[in-house]
Amino acid sequence: MGQAEQVDGHFDVLIVGAGLSGVDAAYRLQTQCPGKSYAILEAREAIGGTWDLFRYPGIRSDSDMYTLGFPFRPWTGEHAIAGGAEIRAYVEETAQLYGIDRHIRFSHKVVRADWSSAEGRWTLVVEADGRVRRYTCGFLYLCSGYYDYAGGYRPHWPGEDRFGGAIVHPQHWPETLDVAGKRVVVIGSGATAVTLVPALAETAAHVTMLQRSPSYVVSLPAKDPIAAAARGWLPRRAADTIVRLKNVLLGMVFYTFARRWPDAFRRHVLKGVRATLGPAYDVDRHFGPTYKPWDQRLCLVPDGDLFTAISSGRAAVVTDEVASFEAHGLTLRSGERLPADIVVTATGLVVKLAGGIDLSVDGAPVRIADKLVYKGMMLSDVPNLALAFGYTNASWTLKCDLTARTVCRLLNHMDRHGLTRCMPRLRDPAVAREPLLDFTSGYVQRAAGIMPKQGPKAPWRVHQNYLLDFAALRLRPVADEAMEFEGRSPPG
Repeated sequence: MGQAEQVDGHFDVLIVGAGLSGVDAAYRLQTQCPGKSYAILEAREAIGGTWDLFRYPGIRSDSDMYTLGFPFRPWTGEHAIAGGAEIRAYVEETAQLYGIDRHIRFSHKVVRADWSSAEGRWTLVVEADGRVRRYTCGFLYLCSGYYDYAGGYRPHWPGEDRFGGAIVHPQHWPETLDVAGKRVVVIGSGATAVTLVPALAETAAHVTMLQRSPSYVVSLPAKDPIAAAARGWLPRRAADTIVRLKNVLLGMVFYTFARRWPDAFRRHVLKGVRATLGPAYDVDRHFGPTYKPWDQRLCLVPDGDLFTAISSGRAAVVTDEVASFEAHGLTLRSGERLPADIVVTATGLVVKLAGGIDLSVDGAPVRIADKLVYKGMMLSDVPNLALAFGYTNASWTLKCDLTARTVCRLLNHMDRHGLTRCMPRLRDPAVAREPLLDFTSGYVQRAAGIMPKQGPKAPWRVHQNYLLDFAALRLRPVADEAMEFEGRSPPG
């Protein structure tokens, strides 16, 4: 073996990504599979994933922290909807507290992973320290999220070269950008846009949220009064459990109500917006989507901060489309002109699954779009590989932690029975294939050609339901009819 092909380390498990799901996976491994060696390969130079990358003004969670936080280290912050810096510190502190940070190899970007059945292991090609490194592992665990960290989705419009101001995408916010006294236009209507507008409006001369079509925007208390009461009256562990369960169940009820009675849900949401903005405001035009609730993710605004900014006159919503950029602003399809010194393109993400890693099994490339997802955590006919993929209608960590616990159960089952390979086997190639995500959001539609699929029934059906997943992943055997095992005979 030549110098370039030397293996720089072998581990029982390699985790890719040191964000929320990667730290959660590491904790579960070292507590439930204490005999397993592991390392985390992180492409960036810091812990935190999303919460380290995004630094735009007002960045905050879009789920409550009692369910987005780690179940083994409950969130103790004051706010249920927390800021990005708070979340980043929480993830870093958790990694340090449990010694997980000592297992992280920073600036290690995995570019290829090849499974060899003959060797019973994965070989990873990694760019690190200006050279190529190689690592091997028995099990590969992808916790690298679902979007491209290199850049977000950015449409281009006529006349951009004429614009005299700055054009900024939130995914890479310039540290030196000063909006004080400036006229800012934020293009977009999703979670990023509704977060940015009130934050920018604190110092900008004026902020306009320009949207082609509205989203459902729901106001929630920044602080959870039930959590505060529970922690005041109950032992800490009991209070944390009750608050977490309460939020899980409320989220499920909220989602079920929205999907079963969409018209009633819509009326309820718009009634809340009218109560804040007043009867003269055109709520239907600017906050009444044409799609059904949860066809796209809801936007949460703590204590209605977006509505407060609009009511104060510091911010406005315009529902229209960009026709072209001009020297000092934008011209819209309607002919209206929006003056601007800074334009923020909050236009979405670029989906990149498995961190963009080129996967192969015994020399054959793995095309993820051709695969079915097994229990929302593995890919059909791909051995010894799991991926962390959270909920679209609830906190990301809820599903990722279930996945991490199931991976540990799977690894322990294999050890007990002397097995070295596990693989979800799709035995019926004619099984119906459906989109993985039933979402109309732009980033999901743009990624339709690269996303894996789901089937019509378990275990190939992806449930956006914590209780169903809890039953499937925690209570049922890991050795089911779809899981194929191979390996040596157990020791006698």
